[in-house]
Amino acid sequence: MLRTLLRLAAIAAMATGPALAQTARPELLLYCGITMVRPMSEIAQAFEKRENVKLTLAQGGSEDLYQSARKSGVGDLYLPGEPSYRNKHLKEGLLGEVVTIGYNQMALMVQKGNPKKVKADPRELLRDDLTVILGNAESGSVGHEARSILDSLGIYHKSIKAAAFLAPDSRSLMNAMKRKEADLTMSWRATGFFADNVAAVDTIDLDPRLAKPQALLLNLLNSSRNADLARRFMSFAAGAEGQAIFRKHGFLDNSVSR
Repeated sequence: MLRTLLRLAAIAAMATGPALAQTARPELLLYCGITMVRPMSEIAQAFEKRENVKLTLAQGGSEDLYQSARKSGVGDLYLPGEPSYRNKHLKEGLLGEVVTIGYNQMALMVQKGNPKKVKADPRELLRDDLTVILGNAESGSVGHEARSILDSLGIYHKSIKAAAFLAPDSRSLMNAMKRKEADLTMSWRATGFFADNVAAVDTIDLDPRLAKPQALLLNLLNSSRNADLARRFMSFAAGAEGQAIFRKHGFLDNSVSR
């Protein structure tokens, strides 16, 4: 889907003549991790009305999105699911200015009512009587953060072997839970409070010393052709209206240093 989106964007750019370019709305392309698509779509809609611009979201796993932005040279903004992606890729020169627009935090997700009596402990992933699914650490932030937490407990490899399957992102994990393909997963906490998920799953919070809040860093891409406009969007997302939208979707906002 992302390849198709970028291909269509390139075709549209080539088809736009000089006369149309003078009247067309400016455009921004935001590479957005799956978990943040809902609040960012709402923020984008509000910004479009305010600035009379068009803002397109390319969604997927955080690592996959970064590689697409790097290889295509197209795009303005990048929002991964946790800060390690900026730390990992900053030296490559694509990622520029940054603002914190909220926080992600991991939790356990179980079927509604917690029929298997799962406790607030990641070691529950190793129970023989549970069907467990986990995120793929190589494709998205949800798997990457799960690996970090499980590694800290020394049980990552055991958990992977015990898992029924690995999913590329948080949306895939939650869809599988709604289809009752698993009893237990570990996902970003906010996804358990999405309107179409809350009736199907219960969220079990983990000790924040173990599941530490992870900053959501909205990065300006140095490939951006509309950098000033992208900076205005960054300020909007980090401001009062954007933060209210983040809180509504179950995220921790950026009001308190963590």
